[in-house]
Amino acid sequence: MDANSIVRVGIIGCGGIANGKHMPALAKLKNVRMVAFCDIIEEKALKARERYGTPDCAVYTDYRKLLEDQSIDVVHVLTPNRSHSFITVDSLEAGKHVMCEKPMAINSEEAQKMLDAARRTGKKLTIGYQSRQRADSRFIKAEADAGTFGDIYYAKATALRRRAVPTWGVFLNEYEQGGGPLIDIGTHALDLTLWTMDNYKPKYCVGTTYHALNNTTDQGNAWGNWDPAKFTVEDSAFGFVVMENGATINLESSWAINMLDTREAITTVCGTKAGADMLDGVRINGVRQNLQYVMKPDMNAKGAAYFDGVKGESPADREARLWIDAVVNDKAPFVLPEQAIVVTRILEGIYISAKTGDIYRFDR
Repeated sequence: MDANSIVRVGIIGCGGIANGKHMPALAKLKNVRMVAFCDIIEEKALKARERYGTPDCAVYTDYRKLLEDQSIDVVHVLTPNRSHSFITVDSLEAGKHVMCEKPMAINSEEAQKMLDAARRTGKKLTIGYQSRQRADSRFIKAEADAGTFGDIYYAKATALRRRAVPTWGVFLNEYEQGGGPLIDIGTHALDLTLWTMDNYKPKYCVGTTYHALNNTTDQGNAWGNWDPAKFTVEDSAFGFVVMENGATINLESSWAINMLDTREAITTVCGTKAGADMLDGVRINGVRQNLQYVMKPDMNAKGAAYFDGVKGESPADREARLWIDAVVNDKAPFVLPEQAIVVTRILEGIYISAKTGDIYRFDR
């Protein structure tokens, strides 16, 4: 595309993540126009058009009709997890670049179909892992790339909530979502950890899932009580992953757990030279001149070293800006589908291990 081109975007799925992240972020970009909205509940698409659409934009309840519009350059797939794969594949085949909300798909087979379609069509595909765009994430990643930590051989991927079960939409529906907190928020922590380590070669994993609090009636949930009869996904899931080079990752995820030290979408990395965590801002620890040290960068500093180029840019805004820039200037997306599919493979392995009670090996 020409650098001065207007990017025409179609939105498929006008629910919570569309209204909470994607559409507000796209609306801030001067070279973007949202020209079509689709949702199986027409009222949602009509409301999106009213707030974000161009005067002549279209509304659909069938995404395939939206894809017939050859003027649309980019599609954002923001539907429940089960439909990510086939809508993305159809969109790519229709000649659109695709931003698909996380997770990539409900399993590795469906994710592979997406990756194959992107390679076959030559269209860009990315997945909505905006946690990479936080200032703390980018700082630790830059230090890892600079060799500060040496070889990272152990990491923790953490996404733990004490009582914050999402009670809206289809979050509690295993058929539609493919799982609970592991595939919902654990996926962010795992993506962040693999990206920091730059290690995408898992060897085997062991996983456990729990329905320990699903039937609780005295819930104290942040978003009001859930319906135990509809809570068909796990409330907690944990995994131990061994990579081909011997590095290990502990993955912790929960929507509801009796724990006070709860944190979401963070990583801890331990290397041969130093380590880092996000437990109190960014902390880098190591040894210099035979003395232990802890370094805490001021992530609120406004000096040139921390200048992002856009004042007050949120992770969602930065994600959208970099994505559209990749489309306009024909660059690789910030989140590659080849990376995202490994996240899906590991999540799937943890679920299978939990179900079978056995080790899951990735070379099968």
